[in-house]
Amino acid sequence: MDTTLASSQASDVPALEVDFAVTDAAARRIGQILSSEPEGTFLRLSVEGGGCSGFSYKYDVTREQGEDDLVIEKEGAKIVVDRISLDYIKGSQLDYKADLMGSAFKISNPQATAKCGCGSSFAV
Repeated sequence: MDTTLASSQASDVPALEVDFAVTDAAARRIGQILSSEPEGTFLRLSVEGGGCSGFSYKYDVTREQGEDDLVIEKEGAKIVVDRISLDYIKGSQLDYKADLMGSAFKISNPQATAKCGCGSSFAV
């Protein structure tokens, strides 16, 4: 897996800031989603204020990339995370789960001190 900061300043960023993993299952599903999108489209993961626990994860399909974004390329999928959001998801893992009850992306975030029942919002 290629995990790099898009900026040429990547060497100035502490290693912990890029500690974010994407499972094979998540990468495959993202690749499937992006396959019907125009060339150069990727998934942006961000953290925003709001949600029942304080912060929420946001997923966007976009073509706009910032110069200091973390870029993860795996199994043909490209996932991008901005530097501010990285502070809230350090050490986390993005996974994709599909079962009889449904399918969804899930983030295992060791920094979360609380989360809502559906897992889409969290507190730190």
